[in-house]
Amino acid sequence: MQQFDTNSPEETWQLAKKLAERALPGQIYTLNGDLGVGKTVFTQGMAAGLGITEPVNSPTFTIVQEYTDGRLPLYHFDVYRIGDPEEMEEIGYDDYFFGEGITLIEWAELIDELIPENRIRITIEKDPEKGFDYRRITIEGMEQI
Repeated sequence: MQQFDTNSPEETWQLAKKLAERALPGQIYTLNGDLGVGKTVFTQGMAAGLGITEPVNSPTFTIVQEYTDGRLPLYHFDVYRIGDPEEMEEIGYDDYFFGEGITLIEWAELIDELIPENRIRITIEKDPEKGFDYRRITIEGMEQI
């Protein structure tokens, strides 16, 4: 487990970019944290690290967004609105999870039973006592960055 402290959205973005530069085909990243902690900023950094140039936004209303113009495809899931993990079957989640791209899943705890154990877990937390933009980012399941 590794922990990183960031003090601005730019630092969070840079950490994610660095992580994505080392990403390998088929890796699954789970991204957990409360609303407003910076999950979308983190995802945008991951996309930049993969060489993706198109705008990246949260796919809240579509469940998954595909970005394919980088060195590896990025499949960005936001499963916040999933009521039952069976809904994931309808969108063919296993084609993404076991494909050649990188899968990043926001609110992954809602579909935990569908995600392989060899995932990389990322948790973003705020600590208001350390400042408005402070974030503690914990990464589990990956060797040193």
